[in-house]
Amino acid sequence: MSDRTYGTWYRDTSREAAMEEGHRPLWRHFIDIVPETDLSTRDVLDFGCNRGGFLRLLHALKPFRHGLGVDIAEDSVAAAQALKGLAPLDFAVATDLSPWRDSFDIAFSYEVVYLLPDLAAHAAGMHAALRPGGVYYAVTGCHTAMPLWPAWRELIGGITQAPVQDRSPEDYAAAFAGAGFDVSVRRFGYDGFVPAGKRSDYYPTLQDALAYPAEHKLLFRMVRREAA
Repeated sequence: MSDRTYGTWYRDTSREAAMEEGHRPLWRHFIDIVPETDLSTRDVLDFGCNRGGFLRLLHALKPFRHGLGVDIAEDSVAAAQALKGLAPLDFAVATDLSPWRDSFDIAFSYEVVYLLPDLAAHAAGMHAALRPGGVYYAVTGCHTAMPLWPAWRELIGGITQAPVQDRSPEDYAAAFAGAGFDVSVRRFGYDGFVPAGKRSDYYPTLQDALAYPAEHKLLFRMVRREAA
């Protein structure tokens, strides 16, 4: 994402709801593998929330005290606000986290960090937005070690509003370590069923569709150190 706002992430707005539907089983896996089980006293941030689907699912599975979703897509944020129901959620058009200093215990982003023009600034902002001991989980498979990335970079750049960046897994780890986080990483390891229709420009073969979320998608865990 960039500093400018836009309506929706996809240029073709009809793709937005379909993206949310496709992400839901992967979001569930994300929530399942995060070791924090009781979020009842936690304040949660979703960076790059789009239409708010991840926060709604997270609250249904692991209820939290309050959640904020931020995104740069104005229409998507409006949809998230309309869809939140009675859940303790708010949404804002933003990427600058300075208004929420020391406000969150746990933060999430799913396939967002690869779009950020200034990853170091994002890491510093997230570090400031978390309370001491807070944790940021960031998932991405969009990195230069992913075999399909050269083709994906062109595809994503052609159908979305946001700029696409070239970064290695080491680039992500270094940016967050430089902001003062203790950084660790694991494979996302999704082992659920993948729709056979995944064969497309993104996934030339079904084996590619299986390998991407299981082997190439990464989950970074960044912990803000406790105050000395």
